[in-house]
Amino acid sequence: MKQALQLRLGQHLTMTPQLQQAIRLLQLSTLELQTEIQEALDANPMLEVEEDTETDADTAGNNAASADTSTNNGDDGSITEPSAAGESDIPEDLPVDSTWDDIYDNIASPASSASNTTDNRDFEPVGAAGESLQAHLRWQMQLTPFSETDRAIAEFIIDSISDDGYLAISTADIHQALVEELGIEEDEVEAVLHRIQNFDPPGVGARDLRESLLLQLRQLPSDVDWREKAQELVESHFDLLAHREYGQLARRLKVGEAELAEIMQLITSLNPRPGSQITAEIPEYIIPDVIVTKVKGQWKIELNPDAAPRLRVNPHYASLVKQTQSNADNTFLKNHLQEARWFIKSLMSRNETLLKVASSIVERQREFLEHGEEAMKALVLHDIAEAVDMHESTISRVTNKKYMHTPRGIFELKYFFSSHVSTSNGGECSATAIRALMKKLIAAENPRKPLSDSKLATILSDQGINVARRTIAKYRESLSIPPSNERKRLA
Repeated sequence: MKQALQLRLGQHLTMTPQLQQAIRLLQLSTLELQTEIQEALDANPMLEVEEDTETDADTAGNNAASADTSTNNGDDGSITEPSAAGESDIPEDLPVDSTWDDIYDNIASPASSASNTTDNRDFEPVGAAGESLQAHLRWQMQLTPFSETDRAIAEFIIDSISDDGYLAISTADIHQALVEELGIEEDEVEAVLHRIQNFDPPGVGARDLRESLLLQLRQLPSDVDWREKAQELVESHFDLLAHREYGQLARRLKVGEAELAEIMQLITSLNPRPGSQITAEIPEYIIPDVIVTKVKGQWKIELNPDAAPRLRVNPHYASLVKQTQSNADNTFLKNHLQEARWFIKSLMSRNETLLKVASSIVERQREFLEHGEEAMKALVLHDIAEAVDMHESTISRVTNKKYMHTPRGIFELKYFFSSHVSTSNGGECSATAIRALMKKLIAAENPRKPLSDSKLATILSDQGINVARRTIAKYRESLSIPPSNERKRLA
């Protein structure tokens, strides 16, 4: 095989490390971003957190961008293009022998006034993990006089209780597992189980729903209205209750319809999952990335100043670049200065993109902010990508695991995107709006004759929304609403 040299010309796309960093920061959630920033602070001496009330030119654009939705007309509430502190482009190759102030003028951050609000926040105590159900039961077991044998049985029973509070195995299985070690009878297991079933929370240690409801009813005060009848219903007529045979229940209990309704109300007030009252899980709090408020009739969008710390280049270390005589030290400082500036640039780019996308979403979903879910418009990633002149993949990264705080609650940005169905007049209706209409219709239905999926489809069709019955069933299941036969109840 003959060797030869050839010269070829070609073009290809190359992702620079800076571009890779910017894309990676763009798709991070708030908590992940805070971790990334902390790692950068630990690894790069050139970076520091801005703690002064006045923002200098090295401040990252974390909180330096906000969009006021005031309009040229002044009253129509439309969205104008957000003005961001990092609007001017940062050159691809920043000179390492100059300071940030040599290139850019000082930029005041509109969010800088909020930098002192951290001292006034109400901090919740950060404790250890919550107590598990098993630990809660063992604590009560220690306070109960048990013999050594009964204590061993109680330990085994408590370990066999699920997180919902139900005994996961039968007493026969427990007896079989302990008979060789303790030489006990199954009656002893039953006796210990009955004592544990008197523990808190009420209904714990039951083997099925019926037994759990009975345990909870027995622990109610004796003066509770209809307590005895409710016990009789659950103990003797549970199958009729499950099938909602209210006529037969009234005859069996020898009560009228109004009295049966009160008995049913007492039963439905019980907890079908008693163990859920005690959990070892620590709640996860969502930190919104964007805050949307209405000021004087106009929607204002701004980045959350508490989502991430504001960063800047340490001016003291930056000045050492010119003073250092050692080549190794000079190279070290220059490299870290360049990395610090690129990290700040990536943060600015992330926040500008996030603010631009959030503003475009608010512009299209103002009706939702004004009137609720029923006014949600159909929206897809392509619509926002065209509006902000970005690729759909970028919009997907921006909206993933990012949250918006609105007067109606905190929503993930992806919540505002939904599929749609056609309407009779040729328009579109979002799936979110259809689900909201279904919830409204079901909430107002006659409890004696709940609306079936076919009936819901017919009602929506009369309103001009063409949706199939199977689609109604899918939306209903996504809302955790049972079918019509299970929603039937007394008025």
